[in-house]
Amino acid sequence: MQALFRSDADEYDYDTKYLKPKRRECKAADFVCYDNAVALAKQLKLKEGERCDAIVGGNFIFGDFIEAYLTTYNVKCVEMKIATLSLSQENIDSLANLISHGYIDKLSMFVSVYFYAHERSVLIPYIYSKLDTSECDFQLTITDIHCKIAQFKTLGGKSIVCHGSANLRSSGNIEQITLEENKPLYDFYAQYLNKVEEEYKTIKKGIRAKQAWQIMTKNNES
Repeated sequence: MQALFRSDADEYDYDTKYLKPKRRECKAADFVCYDNAVALAKQLKLKEGERCDAIVGGNFIFGDFIEAYLTTYNVKCVEMKIATLSLSQENIDSLANLISHGYIDKLSMFVSVYFYAHERSVLIPYIYSKLDTSECDFQLTITDIHCKIAQFKTLGGKSIVCHGSANLRSSGNIEQITLEENKPLYDFYAQYLNKVEEEYKTIKKGIRAKQAWQIMTKNNES
């Protein structure tokens, strides 16, 4: 089999769609362990091109980190995308608080069919009532998704991506997350999420919108 790399490991032998990873020196300070989301947010301000990898304890609530980061550094989000298997009422209230105080202009949320099946009569209507307001361009997408991504573009031009194993709410487990200011990675995830949103969004248009409403009203009538 022909080798993919030259002997100096600096160039590919031929044109390929795969991008070569950029070399970057890793320092000990780039790796942290935290049990408290607010504490991490207050000690981490990502500059252009910076990245932090973190191991977080069972008490860490990813949704709390998002609110703490935006409010600590007074970050204005012109666009935010959140993909999570599940979330809590506290997470929804946190996002509603950020919207009402002008921190988020546009929010696209992606939740799993698993979450919908368990929360279609409780938290799904709560999401619509709290987040689909005149203060925010909001969209909820429900599909078969297991991604855990929270990313946002700031008014100052930064593209911040948070990804890893943690859902918005605490799972009681040790989790890992990576936080980085990385426009190419932001655009990569956004391209995928935009396609999923177009197919399965539930507000104004979407294949599952009518189905969701029919299921909810049927349960209420029975």
